Amino acid sequence: IDVRYLNKHQFNQYRDDRLKNVSGGSVCAELALMKRVLKTAKKRWGVGIPYNPILEVEFPISSNPRNRRLLDGELERLLTAASSQRNIYIAHIIEFAIETGMRRSEILNLRWVDVDLDSGFAFLFDTKNGEDRRVPLTKSARNILLRLPRPDEGVFPISANCVRLAWERTRNKAGISDLRFHDLRHEAVSRFFEMGMSVPEVALISGHKDVRQLFRYTHLNPTNVFKKYEAF
Repeated sequence: IDVRYLNKHQFNQYRDDRLKNVSGGSVCAELALMKRVLKTAKKRWGVGIPYNPILEVEFPISSNPRNRRLLDGELERLLTAASSQRNIYIAHIIEFAIETGMRRSEILNLRWVDVDLDSGFAFLFDTKNGEDRRVPLTKSARNILLRLPRPDEGVFPISANCVRLAWERTRNKAGISDLRFHDLRHEAVSRFFEMGMSVPEVALISGHKDVRQLFRYTHLNPTNVFKKYEAF
């Protein structure tokens, strides 16, 4: 079929058919990828697509969303294990993920030209949700960047597979189970809320367009919340 004639009904049918065979999370990932491809085709490749029909498709809700957060001492164990790896970037990447809430792909796509240490912002382009965004850098995040060498235009000039392997080695050496790299984003978003940020503020940083998804993403630490409560 000619891509110019794609419509939301076809993608709705695709969604419903796929849900018979795979999980809602898998279907969401597939639809998100197709949405990004269509946007790129129209924006960068000049394909005559009048509009992106997936924008009108309701994504399925992923079942059993993860709520894994770092336990006491786990971050220190991870960083100690990561620092002993031959990969000089993995420890910095772990810290940077928690400080910024960026996805792995966003971290690896970050270029030095997109970082403004003076204003304290990193600029992300063509992200997973199809929109560009500006991420404020904490003092710790800026210090991480200042410690990095600059042999390449990329801030973290390594491949996704390299990060995956280094992460697995780090996690195993730290003796930590059931922790995925993407859980670091979950940790970051939860920390943003515990710092007192509002939902719109967190969504602006994390890039979540669906507030419901943001709430499912976030699991606050009751101890940290109580400390904030005591302050009042």
